[in-house]
Amino acid sequence: MEPTDGAEEEALVRCPVCLRELPGAHINSHLDRCLQAGEAAAEPPSKRPRLAAAPPGSRAEGEPEEARPAEGPPVFSLFQKGRGGGQSPGAGGRRSGAGRDEAAVQPGDGCSAAAAALRGASLAQKLEGKPLAELLRPDTLGDYVGQERVLGAQTLLRSLLESHEIPSLILWGPPGCGKTTLAHIIANNSKKNGTRFVTLSATSAKTNDVRDVISQAQNERRLFKRKTILFIDEIHRFNKSQQDTFLPHVECGTVTLIGATTENPSFQVNAALLSRCRVIVLEKLSVEAMEAILMRAVRSLGVQLLGQGDQHSSSATGSGSESSEFPVFIEAKALNTLAYLCDGDARTGLNGLQLAVQARLAAGKTTPLNITKDGSADGILITEEHVKEGLQRSHILYDRAGEEHYNCISALHKSMRGSDENASLYWLARMLEGGEDPLYVARRLVRFASEDIGLADPLALTQAVAAYQGCHFIGMPECEVILAQCVVYFARAPKSIEVYRAYGNVKECLRMHTGPLPPVPLHLRNAPTRLMKNLGYGKGYKYNPMYKEPVEQDYLPEELKGTDFFKEQKT
Repeated sequence: MEPTDGAEEEALVRCPVCLRELPGAHINSHLDRCLQAGEAAAEPPSKRPRLAAAPPGSRAEGEPEEARPAEGPPVFSLFQKGRGGGQSPGAGGRRSGAGRDEAAVQPGDGCSAAAAALRGASLAQKLEGKPLAELLRPDTLGDYVGQERVLGAQTLLRSLLESHEIPSLILWGPPGCGKTTLAHIIANNSKKNGTRFVTLSATSAKTNDVRDVISQAQNERRLFKRKTILFIDEIHRFNKSQQDTFLPHVECGTVTLIGATTENPSFQVNAALLSRCRVIVLEKLSVEAMEAILMRAVRSLGVQLLGQGDQHSSSATGSGSESSEFPVFIEAKALNTLAYLCDGDARTGLNGLQLAVQARLAAGKTTPLNITKDGSADGILITEEHVKEGLQRSHILYDRAGEEHYNCISALHKSMRGSDENASLYWLARMLEGGEDPLYVARRLVRFASEDIGLADPLALTQAVAAYQGCHFIGMPECEVILAQCVVYFARAPKSIEVYRAYGNVKECLRMHTGPLPPVPLHLRNAPTRLMKNLGYGKGYKYNPMYKEPVEQDYLPEELKGTDFFKEQKT
């Protein structure tokens, strides 16, 4: 019997174990077989719903259940609810909410397919579409380069990842150090282990999106004992109330949270959430790691590497661009320079390489770059100058509101305190060239003039205030030399913390005093009225200018008589 039109239009339901889509009438029986036979690990999820017009009784022995036509009334399913619901065949493959998140479970597949496609395409085709940094993103820990301190052999984190025991993590590091790549590797491993991996970006996700994912994770855990890993990119973009949404669910293990951030988690992540996660600090990639990444990219593109003194010939290192009109060469020095200039940012390095190659290919289409004696073009050469032209200048990592802001101002203070004028100028330039507000630096110099120089050079405070006024009047970039002059003056000035330390001793005295603070002695009090004079205010006070000789008079309360705050206090 042919299926009816109503059966063809019945909404499909996604199996939460193998991710196949099938009519709602058959979801229960399919789940029983799927769980018992372990299809979650054995069968890949079907990406499109399949409907057959075969009669119910005509199914072959090994034919999958979802190939049968729908029959009977639809069965209500928990997984049809909200964004995680099934699709009708007429939905045309559209996905939203949880469906979109489930699609993000397979970042490694797409990247692997793209990397495989590089082998059969021309060089120009390889560089089209996705950025090179995305195409060459590694899928396994074996291909992951750098971060040996936290992911090297025998490290705790690597052992946990290889055993599929993923704790809640906060990945903190500068741009391009491998945070998202590490999350993609975890996604590939978790997919093989039957764990759901859902990706959200804090730049676009809302609180409702997070609640939907958590609701699905609760259902998966309760019904199928299936774990869920939730990856939040740029987690510092979530405000405090949005971060609070994760707290009870990370605490009870409903989701394993992996967050990636370029900002210091101590400032940008809730303390309660931070205590439930392990912070993994990823560092800028070393020059050696950057060279390894760039060499792998060169080999994948088929660009030939020229060492010192090599000529442009097919015998150079590399397989060559077989389908390119001209073979493409790159100097080893150019790769080395690029590894230095990208400042440990793999994304910047790969994109700079891609830009340099594309620019030379475009120029080579109209003008052969190297002509032999017989007039034939022997290839396109990418030199150090081409790489520098693409990057323009070394990347300066600086964030006016983040960790680097505090690191650099601390380095400036300590360099001036240590009387190192060269280091002081360097850290000042790092801040100003990175976009720091010059008035902020000037305010810190005013503080430094009293805190670290003090009475050793009383003119330092005048210099600092004058520098602040000058910066306020003319702004950047003209005021940079004003700040430089003040910084060098402070670095060369004698240092004294006598006043700073004495005032600290006074504050400590006030904090440690037991009972009510002593009253002001009567002879030191002001007596503007007759009543106050009658009460003894100001009585016995000796007006110092009236005496030619020093006046013996107490100015501290009786309890503190003889105290010297300028002497080192005993602790």
